[in-house]
Amino acid sequence: MSAISESVSQRMTLGMLQDRYGFELVPGFAKGVTVTSLANDLESVAPGALFMPGERIGMGVLAQAIQRGAYAVMLPPSMRNAVGECEVPVLFADPTSHEIGQLASLIAGQPAESIAVFAIAGRDRQSVGESVGMLADFLHMLGNPVGVIRNGDEQSLERFTDLRYPLDAFSMQRVLSVCVEDGASAVIIAMEDDTLAPGSLESVGVDVLGYDGREDKEEVEEMAGVLAERFGCVLDDETHLAVRSEETDLMAVQADIGLNKAKPLSLAIAMVLAAGVRKANIRSALRVSRELH
Repeated sequence: MSAISESVSQRMTLGMLQDRYGFELVPGFAKGVTVTSLANDLESVAPGALFMPGERIGMGVLAQAIQRGAYAVMLPPSMRNAVGECEVPVLFADPTSHEIGQLASLIAGQPAESIAVFAIAGRDRQSVGESVGMLADFLHMLGNPVGVIRNGDEQSLERFTDLRYPLDAFSMQRVLSVCVEDGASAVIIAMEDDTLAPGSLESVGVDVLGYDGREDKEEVEEMAGVLAERFGCVLDDETHLAVRSEETDLMAVQADIGLNKAKPLSLAIAMVLAAGVRKANIRSALRVSRELH
């Protein structure tokens, strides 16, 4: 559970939510009420929040949310008769995960559109972690400030963020917003269940999706489809799929940083190539790495 509050760059009115998504607003004249944050647990409610518990709640919890400063609440339609007259406006709705992701993205200022998003998937958590770390190091070497989102290893540049895993859509948009505020040019996301909750990447477009294997194109495309359905990320014509190849394996070995690091380095090379970085720049970075090593 989490909230988007510290990095809010947009505001939304209840009327906009009613008109765009068809949510029922009570009372109807509260269209002009503006909320400045979203919260899906009681502890995260702050003045100006839209409290979205996502399930039926007791009247005591509702009273506490209002006491903490919630400007409005979103409750399931099944609670319409139980609420009665509420001190704040109520939106009755059962939003889909896609709608929740859209709301989180909108109020956070759509941060995914301002940063390059790299995602890495694989067969096991250890290999994904190694690949995430290697890509972060390699992008840094190429001169790109990078944020990392992985259970146990999250950071935005040098500022680590306090997150609870697996991340939901609210937490994901918050950390993406922090990365943008910190000046990161790219973020790397570990696409694994320990890091991401289902639907956490709704409204997040992935620029490069890497898989730490040598599978053929059809297998990678099938894997990408499964991941997109589970986590909700946007994979479209602008998304590049990347896997190791004989060429990237050879470039990694020639970097002479140790055989145990060759595979994750090969994937990192494949991903930055897919992102449009020129081979000359990559070879230059590998040469510097070899000299430093």
